[in-house]
Amino acid sequence: MTRRVRRPRAAVPLLAVALGLALGLAGCGDDPEPGDRANAPSETTRTAGADDDVDAGGPAALESRTVTTGLTSPWGLSATSEEAVLLSERDTGRILRLDPGSGEREELRTLPDVVPGGEAGLLGLALTPDESQLLAYYTVEESSRIVAMPWDGESLGEPEVLLEGIPGGAGYHQGGALVVGPDDLLYVGTGDNGVPESAQDRGSLSGKVLRLTLDGQPAPGNPFDDEVYSYGHRNVQGLAFDDEGRLWASEFGANAWDELNLIEAGANYGWPQVEGSGGGEGLTDPVVVWRTEDASPSGLAYWDGSLWMAALRGERLWEIPLAEGADLVEQSVGHLAGELGRLRSVLALPDALLLVTSNTDGRGEVRDGDDRALLLTR
Repeated sequence: MTRRVRRPRAAVPLLAVALGLALGLAGCGDDPEPGDRANAPSETTRTAGADDDVDAGGPAALESRTVTTGLTSPWGLSATSEEAVLLSERDTGRILRLDPGSGEREELRTLPDVVPGGEAGLLGLALTPDESQLLAYYTVEESSRIVAMPWDGESLGEPEVLLEGIPGGAGYHQGGALVVGPDDLLYVGTGDNGVPESAQDRGSLSGKVLRLTLDGQPAPGNPFDDEVYSYGHRNVQGLAFDDEGRLWASEFGANAWDELNLIEAGANYGWPQVEGSGGGEGLTDPVVVWRTEDASPSGLAYWDGSLWMAALRGERLWEIPLAEGADLVEQSVGHLAGELGRLRSVLALPDALLLVTSNTDGRGEVRDGDDRALLLTR
């Protein structure tokens, strides 16, 4: 496997960014209510706790069962064909194997070069389609990297670097999402690393969705002949494909609007010119927006006809039912509001969702047993 070192390239002119910062946010005032479709008439957002009834005809409430407790800042999740879940802990650098049925877990490996701090550390995980390798995204001293580890179903081998030099280590806006698509390519969500203008610089890997081959090379057919697939992102921590092969991303806003975006090759999602919708010509609006106090979204999964988005500050699991036709989505529904604290990641299993909390991440109120993993069913 070839080790690739990312070489910095010259930044593109940023005059448009400066103009956008001065003018672009003016368009956000007409955004809908939290959880509504962007650029659609406002409706009332429904919320549902684990034991609440939901309006007739709407999505059903969820039942939850605690699988395991005592985790430390769990972050990445990846399911095996043997019904086990591989789980990363952001601040310890540990990778665990978890049996969601019995709750049994074991430590597989600790990555010694992980440098945690703030939002940095060991983040996303993804298994290759043949399950021969586990891919991981994590921060080192002043950057982030993606590594591959051999996986035989029982143990993890030594990590080899696929891609490094992703700007990182600032302690916030590290991105970290990994997902292998139906095209057997790796999609990566990165953050702006605290440098907003880098999201518009196509010569930087910050503030982007990247598309790579499974050995870390730029994917054939990428829109700019490099690793970049889309740009203008602030902080992408969730990526998921639906059953039509469409790629969705959850994205942190700054002070006003969090976003759910439908990712298209070469599209510009507007950060930092605009937060939320209303960016204008050449910019792609989000499909759904939430006020930051209602979301601060991290993990994303597709299951049972809906997208499921874990909310940190919002302390709930947002369900976004997908719709046919131009509307794309139906009204969002909030589950488990305030019951579990901060929610970090969610994983689709054949008959359930696996959800992990994030109350030990330095920003939450630690409760008895935190952090925990839960199994959710209809």
